[in-house]
Amino acid sequence: MSQIIRRIGVPPSHRGSTGGGNCPDIFELADGNFAVIGTDATDSLDPDLPSDASRADYERIVVITRETLIRAKADIPDA
Repeated sequence: MSQIIRRIGVPPSHRGSTGGGNCPDIFELADGNFAVIGTDATDSLDPDLPSDASRADYERIVVITRETLIRAKADIPDA
């Protein structure tokens, strides 16, 4: 597995998180991929996936807050 090289966006504490239970986060990995910490919503959202979307058994549907993604936008590379 690849190594985390940097956070994308601001730390959860800058988005109002004061505890360990509400900390969605996005990280860039050394191999160029991204890792996301969020709420596992696979069971509730899997039935709603569009017909042209699918996930493998080892994949999970993860929800992050809108603010997390918006505040990360400036750090996400264009290419």
